[in-house]
Amino acid sequence: MKKYMSILLVLLMLVALFPGCAAAEEPTVIRIGSLKGPTTMGMVKLLSDNEAGLTAVKYESTVVANATELMPLFLRGELDVLALPVNAGAVLYNKSQAGATLLAVNTLGVLYIVEKGGETITSVADLKGKTIYATGKSTTPEYALSYLLAENGLDIAADVTMEWKSEASEVVAQMATLDSAVALLPQPFVTVAQTKVEGLRVALDMTAEWANVGSTLITGGLIIRTAFLNEHPEAVKTFLEEYAASTQYVNENVEEAAALVEQYIGVAAGVAKKAIPACNIVCMTGEEMKAAAEKYLTVLFELNPDAVGGAMPEESFYYLP
Repeated sequence: MKKYMSILLVLLMLVALFPGCAAAEEPTVIRIGSLKGPTTMGMVKLLSDNEAGLTAVKYESTVVANATELMPLFLRGELDVLALPVNAGAVLYNKSQAGATLLAVNTLGVLYIVEKGGETITSVADLKGKTIYATGKSTTPEYALSYLLAENGLDIAADVTMEWKSEASEVVAQMATLDSAVALLPQPFVTVAQTKVEGLRVALDMTAEWANVGSTLITGGLIIRTAFLNEHPEAVKTFLEEYAASTQYVNENVEEAAALVEQYIGVAAGVAKKAIPACNIVCMTGEEMKAAAEKYLTVLFELNPDAVGGAMPEESFYYLP
């Protein structure tokens, strides 16, 4: 009897020393916050797989309309990863004393110049003297257009007239009442506008125009809390692998992905099907990500330091495993 008691005591001591042997380790949960738009579109297959229990990491998703809803939750440690504009990530980096890290660029440019009532715009130079309806004053759309105009010898304050609206739906409604009009719109609102405004055409692809002047227009990225990254490096590595697979699926299976976009983001599948190919969904990581994001943020910083939180983020902002 004493022999069995001794064996039992040894086993209990081993369990106490190695609790992982007594029960399976709980999977890491990554809490993701994202926006109802292109920056979340590449994630929809991952969200679907997660719901089906097919992912190696577990995810909890919060999808909202405005980045300002997500940033306080991130700073309070209530969300681990955000999919939002890259410059907002730089703002978080500065606000949190380097507590935010850019994991990946997930969306290149989604902005387009659209025209109703003719084909008068075939180059950036043709925008001179035009009235341009747009949303996003003092945010990425204004900075992106201002930079592009300047690179083509034009001044946004002197050479065009900007009519700023609070929502893209207001821009679309305004254009519908006019015989001819020009607007700066993001996807998927370009696709929505084409269903509501007869004769609306895409005149300029802002991403292509930025490339013409030697720069990369970037919309969104994946931002992670640095503390979470340091605590769960393997889970983060797996997340990036699963996210990259999700973006590949979305780009290669547009019809199926469009149904998932409707399910998880609320954009109608018919609209999403047309918009996905124009949303420039990517998963850009490492040195390629750093080079593109750093150059893009430098452009914004030179236009308005507040666009990146008052200072350019340092090397620690970029995830370079």
